[in-house]
Amino acid sequence: MISVDLITGLILAGGRAQRMGGIDKGLIPFHGKPLIESVISRLSPQVGKIIINANRSITKYSVYGYPVIIDETPDFSGPLAGFAVGLKNCKTPYLLTSPCDTPLLPKDLVSLLAIKLEQEKLQLAFASTRDSNGKVWSQPVFCLMRSDLENSLNAFLKNGDLKIDHWFKTLRTGSVLFEDELAFTNVNTPEELKALEEAVQ
Repeated sequence: MISVDLITGLILAGGRAQRMGGIDKGLIPFHGKPLIESVISRLSPQVGKIIINANRSITKYSVYGYPVIIDETPDFSGPLAGFAVGLKNCKTPYLLTSPCDTPLLPKDLVSLLAIKLEQEKLQLAFASTRDSNGKVWSQPVFCLMRSDLENSLNAFLKNGDLKIDHWFKTLRTGSVLFEDELAFTNVNTPEELKALEEAVQ
């Protein structure tokens, strides 16, 4: 079993949040406290260290006491840019990634991904969910990867491709199916925020 101390958690808070009117999503209140606080409270028992990836509001994110790192690629390049700078700053053998706007992320996210990674000798394991119609959806921004993938990702990004699933196809990957679809619900619009708050009174 992979020890918690060997895993760094990377919280991705580097997006534009255009559908939220450009408001920094991690700082939007959810039941009275910033979304990122819910993510930190769920993730911190599962990992040894936490890093926050943000491209603005650096001072506000710094108050949580964790290192805040900025993308090294311009113009809000998406989650792979966050992965890249996270791997560069990761001092443990494994990196776990999660967005900042999913306040209900599973409390067993890391342990189940770690079992999958170790048992199948994978380079990366990611989450999947099943919707009410039985369709399985990948949740690729929730993943556990070996930190020695830094060179692989940098080489991939040099080709100008930013699609997360394209990079995954170059690796040995596997997925864990989580039955609680609500756990991976993220907040992209004010309406989604209101609906999620009402769903978890």
